[in-house]
Amino acid sequence: MPKHAQAKPDIARRAAKDQEKGTALDAFNLEFAKDIAPDRPILIAGATASGKSALALALADSWGGQIINADALQVYDGWRLLTARPSAADEDRCPHHLYGHVPFLGDYSVGAWLRDLAPLLRTGPRPIIVGGTGLYFRALTEGLAEIPPVPKAVRIVADGQSHAALLADLEQSDPVIYSKIDRQNRARVQRAWEVWRATGKPLSQWQAETPAPLLPLDQVAAFKLMADRDWLNDRIARRFHTMIKEGALDEARAALPHWDQLQGAAKAIGAPELIAHLRGDISLETAIEAAIIASRQYAKRQRTWLRAQSTGWTDLYIPV
Repeated sequence: MPKHAQAKPDIARRAAKDQEKGTALDAFNLEFAKDIAPDRPILIAGATASGKSALALALADSWGGQIINADALQVYDGWRLLTARPSAADEDRCPHHLYGHVPFLGDYSVGAWLRDLAPLLRTGPRPIIVGGTGLYFRALTEGLAEIPPVPKAVRIVADGQSHAALLADLEQSDPVIYSKIDRQNRARVQRAWEVWRATGKPLSQWQAETPAPLLPLDQVAAFKLMADRDWLNDRIARRFHTMIKEGALDEARAALPHWDQLQGAAKAIGAPELIAHLRGDISLETAIEAAIIASRQYAKRQRTWLRAQSTGWTDLYIPV
């Protein structure tokens, strides 16, 4: 299979029903998948609202398979609408796994996702792994260093350090990471510093000891949806309005009493804005507008990650 789909019609829509509801693309030309071995896992990565869940379902309907979530926000049981999890009707059409399985007040990590995923790769029909969390796909195909959690006390110390001080310590403690890290990126510099302080082992050493990946890219069929920006931005706006009509505000209302105790679930795109409205801080119109902007910014970050994935991934362009 060619690495790069030369003709955009490889993912041509057979129907242009892209309705007000803003659902994922309704039908696909699945010719690009016909030569994939029936036991070969399929990866589908894409930005929010790009239609990746619909593509996964279309593949499962046509060729068989079990759909496995690779979205860090769709794992939480309190956000079906706001995170655009597959509907109950879609879940009835084929096996779906790792959706809404984490308690709303709990937390989750990429390491936990890999542990939950591993047994699913050994049983059942062909896995179709779909999502928009780049870190999940990277850990799946490249491996993950099991670094212990950084204690809160270490993070507090790091937060109080200047960027220059963190860099100076990092240059001495982990020259390998220092030589290749984006030294302008405070978050990455601080992460490397925290790992060294918390574990006594440089981040570069943890990375060197990374175990083999569960699914190397040369053992899968990996596709990334390359969505036109304007098309995607329009879909994001329409889809969020649909979420509100279908009850996303009620999901936020149910979360409101526990909002300050939420961990990973609080990162759901649009949730902080809806909570701010429910607390009387902003109007619903303002909350919706801000949530759409946040969703578009998130999609921009996802598209940046997708563009960086070249070796082993096949581009599928939408819309035609």
